[in-house]
Amino acid sequence: MAAVPRRLDLAFIGGGINSAVGASHFGAIQIDGRFRLAAGAFSRNPETNARTGDVWRVAPQRIYADYRQLIEAEAGRIDAVCLLTPSPDHERQICELFAAGIPVISEKPVALDLDGIARIRAIMDPEKHYLAAIFNYTGYPMLRELKARAERGDLGRIHQIMVEMPQESFSRPPDIAGKAAPIQHWRMHDGKVPMMCLDLGTHLHSLIHFITGEDAVEVMGEYRKTKLYPDLVGEAHMLARYPSGMLASFWFTKTAIGHRNGLRIRLYGEKASAEWYQFEPERLTMSLVSGDNVILDRASDNLVARQPQYNRMKPGHPSGFIEAFANYYLDIADDLEGRAEGRRNPNVFGIDEAAAGLALFEAAGRSSESGKWETIAS
Repeated sequence: MAAVPRRLDLAFIGGGINSAVGASHFGAIQIDGRFRLAAGAFSRNPETNARTGDVWRVAPQRIYADYRQLIEAEAGRIDAVCLLTPSPDHERQICELFAAGIPVISEKPVALDLDGIARIRAIMDPEKHYLAAIFNYTGYPMLRELKARAERGDLGRIHQIMVEMPQESFSRPPDIAGKAAPIQHWRMHDGKVPMMCLDLGTHLHSLIHFITGEDAVEVMGEYRKTKLYPDLVGEAHMLARYPSGMLASFWFTKTAIGHRNGLRIRLYGEKASAEWYQFEPERLTMSLVSGDNVILDRASDNLVARQPQYNRMKPGHPSGFIEAFANYYLDIADDLEGRAEGRRNPNVFGIDEAAAGLALFEAAGRSSESGKWETIAS
């Protein structure tokens, strides 16, 4: 009988019950039992902080009013800290956690730009420090099936990819569970990389890298600002060239009325094409050069999507967003435990992948100003 893996103790910084992401992360770590939420500094608001710990059954003595108190008390005691704070806080908090020797699981982005990545790298010792960046969409079973089939050569040489992520939050701010969800103040400021690229574009970059293993070398881009928020980029169109000769087109926006989150990826190869759409996450469509069209789901004769990890409930009962999160957390648990033996999980993204995404969007910004193709920093 296989040994039962050790359960890892996790702390949250941020992610209170009133946040956009906290409940998703908490639900994801519960599904497979590899992590236990043991501590947290969930919110600057004392009532929200205490209430979050109470609802999630965290011992009162391990609920901290300030993240620095958590770092001081939990260093050497916790297996990892998950950063669920606003994007502008990530770089500083990662560096402070590294200084305390605490492994870090960070919501994307790990930094706002390449200068921030450089400051993290300046203190990061790969032998001592651990950083996993969360790109949870890569956890969908049928996207992992697509990756496996692309690696096997089912599509042949991939020559074109189209990725898109249209949302409507700038044109029609959403209600979440019947409550208004205004744009957070920290999302109202664009830096060297527009906030929309950090929110949406990084996911599209991660999907292309996840499936093909490639990062772009040149980009032509146009960033457009919005009438409602004239200081913010609200729409992006990009073409990117890759080392293999593959060309990718990106479209992502927060001004597309009618789209809640229209994440879609289409790949075109010499042997076949494939398409996946998040609103139908259980379905992967492939069109073969023979003219045949094939629809795959978790019940198909799959390479990876039939594994127990991706079938907590039988086909016909869809795996969704929280389960994709859970799949990624399973990979992180495996990665954390295996690193002492030099065994790493290839599905886990780190600082290199995060840096490649930021380099892509910085270059796209230069292209938007110059009107020319721009080389992407290696």
